[in-house]
Amino acid sequence: MSSADRERVIMHVDMDAFFASVEQRTNPALVGKPLVVSGAGKRTVVTTASYQARSYGIKSGMPLFEAKRRCPDLLCVQANIPKYVDASFRVLDILQATTPDVEVYSIDEAFLDVTGSLLLFKGAENIARMIKEGIWDDLRLTCSIGIAPNKLLAKLASNLEKPGGLRIISQDEIPSLLENLSVEQMWGIGPRLAKYLNAMGVFSCGQLGRVPARLLERRFGIMGRMLHNMARGADDSPVVRFGTEPDAKSMGHTMTVQRDLKSRKEISWYIFLLSEMLGRRLRSGGYAGRTVALTLRYTDFHTFSRRMTLKRHINTGPQIHEAAMRILGGIRLRDPVRLVGVSLANLARGAIQIPLFEDERRKVEVILAMDRVNNRYGDFTLSWGPFVGSQMSRAVTPRWRPGGVKFLCPIL
Repeated sequence: MSSADRERVIMHVDMDAFFASVEQRTNPALVGKPLVVSGAGKRTVVTTASYQARSYGIKSGMPLFEAKRRCPDLLCVQANIPKYVDASFRVLDILQATTPDVEVYSIDEAFLDVTGSLLLFKGAENIARMIKEGIWDDLRLTCSIGIAPNKLLAKLASNLEKPGGLRIISQDEIPSLLENLSVEQMWGIGPRLAKYLNAMGVFSCGQLGRVPARLLERRFGIMGRMLHNMARGADDSPVVRFGTEPDAKSMGHTMTVQRDLKSRKEISWYIFLLSEMLGRRLRSGGYAGRTVALTLRYTDFHTFSRRMTLKRHINTGPQIHEAAMRILGGIRLRDPVRLVGVSLANLARGAIQIPLFEDERRKVEVILAMDRVNNRYGDFTLSWGPFVGSQMSRAVTPRWRPGGVKFLCPIL
């Protein structure tokens, strides 16, 4: 364990069943009931499930029809994005009152480096209780908090005591805690990776820590070294203060459609919709990109992507749509499509120059005016003719962050 790990005190704050809890707070009739928050349409999935719903085995990402099959009395509420974003910012204000070193990991999670605040607030446990009380008093919501020497263990700690818990992992406790902890419980080890590890005879973090690093590197590449460190509870990644995050490397949106798409015309409609969503998101962060990728999923769940790199940077819906359609033109479709995705990589800030010609400048002015209206009144309040009135974009990704930019954790 590095000296930095011994000195730091890191906190992970995780809101409990956030979307569902916000809905229950605003509608008392939902309190204590099995409830899920989801999108609209037949193929929507569960975004968040209340703990009452989780007792039926319902979890995030599960198709809504399956959730209803497991719990016939299940209550369903369509996601209300502005409501959740407002609550998230109010939680952020409470966290920043204890330390400026707050990293917003998602709409309902944050890491805090409280090392410099320990004397002022009389210890980490007292800080955690202040946060819990502040969130409850202001929003009537609960959270789970983990405290540890680093982010990896802080997140583990909060997961061990949900909902509404407070767990502290001390330096001395780390070896005994990790010895019998299943690898699936460690942040960054998903079901697929756990399956590979199990096939190697590795089921616990203790076992994983005893596998030589060189063997893990030979099997998993650079991830092998990270797995070796994770198994020992080592993590020197910093808490990145909100507002100082690194530039995004790519952005994208995907959408599972309500009915299978059998024609290129239908696919084109969704590509344009996604391109518009992506363009607006890029412009809000001052980004433009050169590599356009199109992702399709057939009805048998076979998923693939094709990409194209352009000579110049772009960040408008029509430009992204044009490139994605060129990609689609080179694909021989063998089955109906159930999911469409569009993304842009090779991003840069300030790569778009002011157009020289009047016609081009007017196009830019129109797009920026549309952004201002849509930012104020909601997605697709103003749009291009065929897409007026669309409500397809009203969703929050699991890794939403203030500002709408998604930063990926390298160990996920």
